[in-house]
Amino acid sequence: MIPNILILALIIVESGGNPKAIGDNGLAYGCLQMHAAYVKDAAEYANADWEHNDAFDPVTSLQIIKAYMKRYANDDRLGRDATSEDVARIHNGGPNGYKKSATDAYWNKVKSKLIEFGRKDLAEGKPINI
Repeated sequence: MIPNILILALIIVESGGNPKAIGDNGLAYGCLQMHAAYVKDAAEYANADWEHNDAFDPVTSLQIIKAYMKRYANDDRLGRDATSEDVARIHNGGPNGYKKSATDAYWNKVKSKLIEFGRKDLAEGKPINI
């Protein structure tokens, strides 16, 4: 299960908590700023009928991120237990985002929020159970 505090950090970094946010030149929706391909991927994995507009609903967006991470941030794919860093970088950079240096700056923002929230353990690589 992805820790709620990690999801909150992602939401704050992505949209400041605005469920109606639209970013990335109109391509990213909702409080977690999800692209259509992200939602489609998660829906396929979860056998759900989510569409891109569902990312505007905070409750549905939580279901979407959880399905996406079960698909991509699991120990079979990573070869180890996932960390908050893996989740943040996959959320930001796609299925292989945890390998991309382009997601480093994003992770640093999320990491700062986790430390601010008093969760240094999650900021420093504590494994999480996806």
